Amino acid sequence: MVNISMAQDPKPEPGKQVPQKMTVPKSTSIWIWGQDGDISKLLATPKPLDESDTEDMQYLLFLPKGYDADAAKEWPLLLFLHGAGERGDDINLVTVHGPPKRIAKELEFAEKCPFIVVSPQCLKDHYWSPAQLQLLLDKIEADYRIDRKRVYVTGISMGGFGTWMLTADRPKRFAAVAPICGGSDTTLAEKFVNTPLWVFHGDADLLVNVKLSQDMVQAIEEAGGKKAKLTTYPGVNHDSWTQTYENQELYDWFLSHSLDE
Repeated sequence: MVNISMAQDPKPEPGKQVPQKMTVPKSTSIWIWGQDGDISKLLATPKPLDESDTEDMQYLLFLPKGYDADAAKEWPLLLFLHGAGERGDDINLVTVHGPPKRIAKELEFAEKCPFIVVSPQCLKDHYWSPAQLQLLLDKIEADYRIDRKRVYVTGISMGGFGTWMLTADRPKRFAAVAPICGGSDTTLAEKFVNTPLWVFHGDADLLVNVKLSQDMVQAIEEAGGKKAKLTTYPGVNHDSWTQTYENQELYDWFLSHSLDE
């Protein structure tokens, strides 16, 4: 087994979003869209890490205004998973959508954001590796004052699939989850019955069919889950994330959930 580097980069100033990186075992989650007729099953199956070698995982880290490493206060953590278009080695691409975009471009949002926000970047031609993401969360929880009862995950498109997959990998880790225009394998529904989920999708999505989200929520309900809800946007194509992340109700909804409920 390779050694994982946990060396801490210079800590960011509260209220700032800065690039960081950690060294992790290599991902084997290669992007093979179209090789399987059911993309939900393809991306719902976690791939093992290559423990014989390592690679660097880049991520953006935002500490809220008021964060104090020496104070007792713990902060909720929001993990954001980008879509396929933001993969690569240019960390600035991660600010194209979602919470990292709002932090980078909206001063008021950044000043009032109550979360520690972690936004990793997936390598080119790969998709999200739950094992790598779990290691990243382990590192953040070890290095910062995180309220481990209030860890949330959300993502768009490929990141929506990744959100489902990461939650299925370790459902008891997350207090609430919001996958956007993604999907999963309905046979995994039982893994989500105890997790609060707010699922979003445009009903005119031509890239990822809204049926993937509809089927997952239905399967969770049929498995006995009562904490999943679906919002569909009439006439909206693939970009169902912009209006979702601009909606303050989403952030309030996250904060209303804790693992000790």
